Formats: sequence, C-alpha cells, structure tokens
Amino acid sequence: MIIALIKKEINLEIRRKAVISGLLIYLGCTVFISYMAFGFRVVDATSWSALFWITLLFTTVNTVAKSFIGEKKGEDIYFYSIVRPEEVIIAKVCYNFFLCSLLSLAGFVLFTVFLSNPIADLFLFLITILLTSLAFASSLTLLSGIAAKANNSNILMAVLSFPIIISILLLSIKITKNCIDGLARSVSYDELIILASINCLVAAISYLLFPYIWRS
Repeated sequence: MIIALIKKEINLEIRRKAVISGLLIYLGCTVFISYMAFGFRVVDATSWSALFWITLLFTTVNTVAKSFIGEKKGEDIYFYSIVRPEEVIIAKVCYNFFLCSLLSLAGFVLFTVFLSNPIADLFLFLITILLTSLAFASSLTLLSGIAAKANNSNILMAVLSFPIIISILLLSIKITKNCIDGLARSVSYDELIILASINCLVAAISYLLFPYIWRS
C-alpha cells in the first residue's frame, strides 16, 4: 500500500506539471540572481555555502509545505477509510525525500555552473545533502500535517518549522565548511551522527504521532 501511495503522489505531481516546473524556475532564478548580485564572478567559499543552503531552505519548504496543506478537504477522510495513517506518513516522507533530494542535487549543479564548486570532499557533501533532505522531508511533512488542521496553515507552518530547520541547517553548514576546507572526514562524524539521529528521532515521532493528528 505504501508503494501505491507513493505512485499516487508521483501521478499527481505529473498532472500538476506547473508545480514542479515552478519550483525549478524559482531555483534557477534564485541562483542566477545570486550570480548577478556578485557581479558575474566567482564567490568565496563562505558566501557559496550560505547562498546554497538558504536557496535550498526556501525551495524545500515550498516543496514539502504542500504535502497536506495543498490537499482537498475531505480527501483525508477517504484515505482514512482505506489505508492506515502510518502508511500515509511513510509514503509522504519517502516521496518528499525523493523530491527534496532531486531539487537539492539540481541546485548543486546550478551552483556549480554559475558560482563554481569549492567543495573539496564531494562524497561527504553529497551524503550531507541526502541526510539534510531526509531531515527536511521527515520534519516538514509532519509539520505540514499539523498545520493543515489549523486556520492560517501557511503561517503556522512557517512558525513551527523555524526552530527545527535552524538546528538542521547549522549542522549542514558546519559539515559543508569542513568539505570546503578539505578536512578529514572524521572531523565531521559528530555532526553526521547528530544529523542522522535527528532523522531517526523525527521519523519515529512522525510514525507514532501522525495517527492521532490525522484522526483529529
């Protein structure tokens, strides 16, 4: 059933081509504006890291926020009658992880084309992108489910996501700096373990709490 729900999300995304196209255009425009802001020249490594994660932050928030907020009213009641809530949240997280990873990698390619690539340890940086994408997907999907139950859901989504996103970004930025400086991978192990632990913790909380949120 989880596979069927993921396929459903993919089919809906294919039908709403304007959504994913809009996100890619937004991502491309943001990178190009950053390139113009620095006078069409290569930026320093610190500015590159800050611009990269800020761009991905807003792109992923706009991507995952529509998980439940963008659904039609009454649709959750229909799914409630045919599937388990745990299957819904797992499918949503898996799909959003795929989408966030795709946009993050696309953003990295655009940054490499327009703003160069200062990353010395590419493998560790790609692992960081995947872990961060999973952290964004798991935490923001649950928050989207909570916000969808309230009025002014978009405002509530922004308020709830801020403290979680900041902690994830601080870890990602620190690992990115180590990747740029070319330090030994062992230096980043603590941050990687914490980032992986956040993923496990949020995934467990989502799995346990979402059934109560969905039935409310």
